[in-house]
Amino acid sequence: MDQSIHQIAPHLGVTGKALARDLKLPLDSPKQKPLKALGITAAELQEAIHHIQSHRSSGLKYFVFVALVLGALVFLVRLGRPDATGPNQRQHWYPRGVHLAFLAVAVVVCGFALGKSPNPMEGTVKVFKAAVGLYPDPWTKVLLLLLFVVLAVVGNKIICGWACPFGALQELVHSLPILRRAKQKLKVPFLLTNAIRAILFACMLLALFGVIGHRKGFVIYHFLNPFNLFSLDIESLAVGITVGVTLLLSLIIYRPFCHLICPFGLISWLAERVSLFRVKVDHTACIDCGQCAKACPSDAMSNRLQQTTIPADCFSCGRCLNVCPVDAITYSGRGTRTDQGGGR
Repeated sequence: MDQSIHQIAPHLGVTGKALARDLKLPLDSPKQKPLKALGITAAELQEAIHHIQSHRSSGLKYFVFVALVLGALVFLVRLGRPDATGPNQRQHWYPRGVHLAFLAVAVVVCGFALGKSPNPMEGTVKVFKAAVGLYPDPWTKVLLLLLFVVLAVVGNKIICGWACPFGALQELVHSLPILRRAKQKLKVPFLLTNAIRAILFACMLLALFGVIGHRKGFVIYHFLNPFNLFSLDIESLAVGITVGVTLLLSLIIYRPFCHLICPFGLISWLAERVSLFRVKVDHTACIDCGQCAKACPSDAMSNRLQQTTIPADCFSCGRCLNVCPVDAITYSGRGTRTDQGGGR
């Protein structure tokens, strides 16, 4: 314990401030002093090292994310709508079977096999952590977040809906054939969930930069990070409760963590405005049967039918495509003429 923060931090690939924070010291603690002089024990140092190492990213995972997103996009745009398949035939298989397979791959490969990092949530938070000096490579963190944003923009939140491991786990739990009536009735108002998500994000920024709490480097999401599950690191009571409560709520509420907590969920919702491909409605062909809104697990489809100014998150799950009896709904690019209003 004669080594200092200044000596140890470079070997861990983090800044002295980051190591100080994980040692539960103020960010401005003297970095040249031996840890023993700062009151740090060997056990506390090992715990901090374990936490830092658990955040190391798997480069392979980025390629898997890209492959899942592009595969999902191709399926939704083209392969899921073969010309010879009529609406009634398509209802038996499109697109739930393929979607569930993608979700299983996301949980197993992008989750447990490759570990918790990288993921969209941590990719968002790390940009702001780098801004207060907790990472030595802020521009790298910005570029990696931009990659996740691109994967959300190429297809409407498609990284969240088809590739994010914890999002996939929530979706799989919600897809279990139980409590179906409760699921249809219990759709939490989007304005409420989005307000909670935005307030939590604002509080995170204020705490991280020391505006509230008067101690820089405090990250609220560390205590709400369900991705720790994929590294089997749920020793924190708060994280364990977050995982347990989220999965229980997922039985009746669609993606509660995504809607209520996830900071990338908020960013990707804002990015929906510029999505290259998305669910679109041909209002001239729509017969107002309401089947798509009923099948949609959130308010997203009803908002699109009503052409709401601030629509709910759409995770490109494809349920609406599965049930439309007149093919008035497509997953198509920005240049198409559907979803432009009129004719209703």
